[in-house]
Amino acid sequence: MSNAEQDEQTFHDRVALQIDTDGVAQVRLARPDKMNALDTAMFDGILAAGAALQQARGLRAVVLHGEGRAFCAGLDMASFVNMAEGGASGMPGLAELQQRTHGLANRFQQVAWQWRELAVPVIAAIQGVAYGGGLQIALGADLRLLAADARMSVMEMQWGLVPDMAGIPLLRELLRADIARDLVFSARIVPADEACAIGLATRICPDPLAEALAMARNIAGRNPDAVRAAKRLLNQMSDGDAASLLMAESVEQQRLVGSPNQREAVRAAMGKRPGRFTEPD
Repeated sequence: MSNAEQDEQTFHDRVALQIDTDGVAQVRLARPDKMNALDTAMFDGILAAGAALQQARGLRAVVLHGEGRAFCAGLDMASFVNMAEGGASGMPGLAELQQRTHGLANRFQQVAWQWRELAVPVIAAIQGVAYGGGLQIALGADLRLLAADARMSVMEMQWGLVPDMAGIPLLRELLRADIARDLVFSARIVPADEACAIGLATRICPDPLAEALAMARNIAGRNPDAVRAAKRLLNQMSDGDAASLLMAESVEQQRLVGSPNQREAVRAAMGKRPGRFTEPD
């Protein structure tokens, strides 16, 4: 398959989406002058990009990254100022947090949780900072590749808040309970090496975006049915009991064994050539 680029779409003047012909999508947070901080338009743009990916045909993997010197600095300062002056009226939707507007989630949670629900792997490439809501968006990805100078923080406590963009269920999967409590209570800034050591990030790379794209293209060459089955199983790993996980493994594997794409994967591996796969149902 070719890596040729498709036309780029922009959502709410904040988020750019490009899907290459090999099925690798790039989602770029595009507010570099504000370190990709989250305002209403950014929330709307991220949700729109996620919805577009849910409908995209031929999607194989997604790379999520920020333009400029940061991944995402979290909620922008103007929103905090408005919040201080107007309480829940400081940002649209804050007064309706308990409404489930997107399945399990509200709209703020969905900007992070939608990456977990997407059928294909999502890789976050992180430079600069991923603070507060920006960290929670990164936590929704399956993998987080960091530049050596990257910094992360569960920063909500600094503003008198708690993580509320799916951060709690996502942190539960990655961290020991006492480490999660340390980060939430302290709001301290975690450097890249510590983030990897405690499980908050996957690894440090000289060029996280280049590495993420290389990983995504590797995934794009695999049996797409198996990749999607693997993501479904891995999503259950943190919250399923042993019996349901064992059964889920059996169900997914039975669907795969002998299927056209699985047979093609074997032929391609034996022939030392790229696989020629059909679209998942």
